[in-house]
Amino acid sequence: MARPKPELVLSDDERQALTRWANRPKSTQRLALRARIVLACAGETSNKAVAERLGVCAATVGTWRNRFVARRLDGLTDEPRPGAPRTVTDADVERVVTRTLETRPTSATHWSTRRMARASGLSPSAVGRIWRAFGLKPHRADTFKLSTDPYFVEKVRDVAGLYLSPPERAIVLCIDEKPQVQALERTQPVLPMAPARTERATHDYARHGTTSLFAALDVATGSVIGQCHRRHRHQEFVKFLDHVDAVLPREPGVSVHVVLDNYATHKTAAVKRWFLRHPEYHLHFTPTSASWLNQVERFFAAITEDRIRRGVFTSVPQLERAIHDYLAEHNTNPRPFVWAADADSILDRVKRVCERTSDPGH
Repeated sequence: MARPKPELVLSDDERQALTRWANRPKSTQRLALRARIVLACAGETSNKAVAERLGVCAATVGTWRNRFVARRLDGLTDEPRPGAPRTVTDADVERVVTRTLETRPTSATHWSTRRMARASGLSPSAVGRIWRAFGLKPHRADTFKLSTDPYFVEKVRDVAGLYLSPPERAIVLCIDEKPQVQALERTQPVLPMAPARTERATHDYARHGTTSLFAALDVATGSVIGQCHRRHRHQEFVKFLDHVDAVLPREPGVSVHVVLDNYATHKTAAVKRWFLRHPEYHLHFTPTSASWLNQVERFFAAITEDRIRRGVFTSVPQLERAIHDYLAEHNTNPRPFVWAADADSILDRVKRVCERTSDPGH
């Protein structure tokens, strides 16, 4: 005769908890499987039948049936594994985290795992585990810049509102320049990429001159109007505005809203006269030290990464042809950048940074 199986009867609360564990996406697969085994055993006395239905062995079904009967829901969790006791206590962890956040080594600007290990009496690997657990990276440092523009709030609301809710019958253009784009030629041929080997280039190069890229990004379509000029003055900026006005597709009565930064070239008398002669153009200036509000900067980052940084150019005309080819390819299938941040969320983030920098403890 088969060995008698312990009776397995579920209460309503137990059945609800097991069903939740079995169906919840965030449950671990081991816990979810154990919950399904117990639920199946509640209506089936044969371990073999449950095993065939769930695709496990009968011994596994018997184990978790017995564990549940003996300890109910607590029996389905993993028991503590055998092994050596912890050598790093909670006090050690607190001491390392506090020292990392609140102090600096006497002979350096930041902590390293070895310096912290010597100071705390722990091993470098233990310090590394503590730092990873709390997301601490003393070896890394980011930069930031807070605008001191007295009209910062008003300009942020103006530009962000222009992106999120543009006026009717209007085109929004983000205009700026990428100056001093260098035509660089590596001193030796670039070694192409191969299996298990990245592309390699010499660290030194020969300079063959520079050009400046003037660009106007249509916020709605993502298309870009661009021109290259050898110099970066208000004369070239006016020529570029003439070019934009000549090629920009728009119907009569459509206004053009231009987002610009506060560079001196954009505010000369000649530029002001140009906008007075073109009253359909309306200017919106970003705050000082806030070029990230101008969406064309994102296009400059893309062309730098995709075409310029790793390119090899033996002359400025070759560089300019590469830029124009990139613009033509980009405009065959343009995609607008998605701007999701409204003015309130931007100002809240700036407020938090201001509070941190004004905190006497930092």
